[in-house]
Amino acid sequence: MTALRTGAISVRAEWVRLPGTVRAATVVLGILVLLAVFGPVLAGYAPNTPHYADKLSAPSAEYWLGTDQYGRDQFARLMYGLRLSMLSALLVLLGSATISLVAGLGCGIYGGLFDRILTRMIDIVLAVPSLVLALAVVGAFGPGYVNLLVALVFSGWAADARIARALTLEARTRPSVVAAVVAGVRRPAIGFRHLLPAVLRPFLVVTTLRLGGIVVALAGLSFLGLGVQMPEAELGAMLGDARRFLTAAPWLLIAPSVAILTLAAAANLLAEGMRGRGPEVIQR
Repeated sequence: MTALRTGAISVRAEWVRLPGTVRAATVVLGILVLLAVFGPVLAGYAPNTPHYADKLSAPSAEYWLGTDQYGRDQFARLMYGLRLSMLSALLVLLGSATISLVAGLGCGIYGGLFDRILTRMIDIVLAVPSLVLALAVVGAFGPGYVNLLVALVFSGWAADARIARALTLEARTRPSVVAAVVAGVRRPAIGFRHLLPAVLRPFLVVTTLRLGGIVVALAGLSFLGLGVQMPEAELGAMLGDARRFLTAAPWLLIAPSVAILTLAAAANLLAEGMRGRGPEVIQR
C-alpha cells in the first residue's frame, strides 16, 4: 500500500512538472482515444446505415451531428472515422520507425559498404518531397487503405533513419560498447545489447514528432480519394465527400475538420513537449 501511494505521489509530481501545453495535449489525446474506443458504443446508429428519409438533416437530438446525403448518422461515422484515423497514424508511425531504426542501427553497426549504400538510398528518398513520393507510390499500386499506409511508410522512413544512424554512431563511442568490441562480441549482439537500449529512447522521442504530420497526410490523401474508399468512414474521406455540400449542409465539413485539426495539434504539442525534455542530441 505504501509503495502504491509513493508511486502515485511520484506520478503526480512528474505530471505537475510537465509544461501546461503538454498536459493539455495529453488530456485532449486521452479524450480522443476514449471517443475512438467507446464512441461507436454511444452512437445510436451504424456508420454505414442509410436513412434516406432523413438525408442532409441538420444536427438535432436524434442526430447529434446531422446526417449526410444518404441519411447516415454523422456522429457514428465520426467516431468510427476517428478510430480508423488514429489507428492508421499509429501503424504508419510504427512501420516507418521500425524500418528507420533497423536501417540506422545497421549503418552504425556494420559501417563500410553497407553504410555507404544505405546512406545513398536515404539521400535519394530525402531528395523527393515525402508527399510527392507517397502520391507516386499510391499512383503505382492504386488507391486503397493498405496502399496508402505502405506509401506513407515508404515515404517517411528515410529522415528518421538518418537520425537513428547518427544516434548509433554516437552510442558506438561509449565505453561499454568499445569494451564489447575489444572483447570480441559479435556485432548483432553488440547492436541488441548495447546500442539499441542507448538509441531507442531518444529515437522514439524524435520519431513521435512526425505523428501530427502523419495524421494530416492521411487525411489529405484520403480527401483526394487515394485512401479509404466510401462508404467506409475515415476523417479525410468524410471531408472529401462533404465538400459537395458546402452550402447545403456545412455541418458535414465542420465535424471532421475539427477532429483532424484537434488530433494533429494535440499530437504536435505532445511531441514538442517530449522533445523539450529529451537529451541534447535530439535538439541538434
